[in-house]
Amino acid sequence: MREITLKEIAETLGISITTVSKALKNYPDVSEKTRKSVIALAEKLQYTPNSFAVNLRTKESKTIGLIIPEVVHHFFSNVINGIIAQAEKNGYLVIILQSNESLELEKKQVELLINKRVDGILMSLSNDSNDENHIKEILNRKIPFVQFDKISKLIPSSKVIINDQRAAMDAVQHLINKGCKKIAHIRGPINPQNAIDRFLGYKKTLEKNDIPFDSKLVYTCTHVTFEEGVEFAKQIIEEHPDVDGIFVITDLVAVGVLAHFNEKNIPVPNQIAVIGFSNWFMSQVINPKLSTVDQPSYEMGVAAFNLLLEEMICHKDALPFKPRTVELGTNIIERESTLRK
Repeated sequence: MREITLKEIAETLGISITTVSKALKNYPDVSEKTRKSVIALAEKLQYTPNSFAVNLRTKESKTIGLIIPEVVHHFFSNVINGIIAQAEKNGYLVIILQSNESLELEKKQVELLINKRVDGILMSLSNDSNDENHIKEILNRKIPFVQFDKISKLIPSSKVIINDQRAAMDAVQHLINKGCKKIAHIRGPINPQNAIDRFLGYKKTLEKNDIPFDSKLVYTCTHVTFEEGVEFAKQIIEEHPDVDGIFVITDLVAVGVLAHFNEKNIPVPNQIAVIGFSNWFMSQVINPKLSTVDQPSYEMGVAAFNLLLEEMICHKDALPFKPRTVELGTNIIERESTLRK
């Protein structure tokens, strides 16, 4: 079906293109009779606005870009739901891209979104992100930009975060309060700020409780997978059989830990207590159920979009905008994996 234009409607009714445009937008200076005639003809001809032309005129695409490490991860799927819910309320479409924890793919996706002329970009950095030139390009082009979850403190943009260090301290203190005296940590890769902060929270809590820090009790994930949880659980038992608590970077890895302990009939929590991070849905169905740090994923998505919207409005109206950080709260959810009798 060919596209109907404003010019055809105007010529059919014998009025100007401007009058047709105003009638469709309910401008008060167009008579009711003319407005009804325009709307009736537009509906009959199945006229739809040319979004490309509207975008050129308004300098808005009404789309935003979202780059996340993994779409299927429970945490990020909830973040996506929060972002999309707010975007729809405000008339925006969301282009969702998955970096697969790859810096090179992340760079290509940033370039794609810039070329698509999106109104703003939301991003959680990949684990490989140690080069920020592609992100600086977003800022250089003055595209509204918000980081969330995995962020770089070196990038002067708005951010939506939790206090990973404090949340980790709460998790490790929970293990200590349950009687754990030798606690291992399965941490995330070296680059992401959240992995760094959770490691620092672990270390500080040991020191606060006069428990010596031992670097041999820290195991570093490369890809943050279930399989790494299984492998590290095996290593911990073989190398440090007297470990009585484990703080794990995220629930996916922690479920792997519990799976190995179940296979080897290692009693959790009475021999080893385990606590994860993020409150993934699997944490409630694994046996024993996993204690974890509840991370407000949906709320993070809502807050990230709202912060981006605020910047996009300022950008459109040529108003100054000062980047700011929104910090969301966390709490410990105690389940069977730390509930010692």
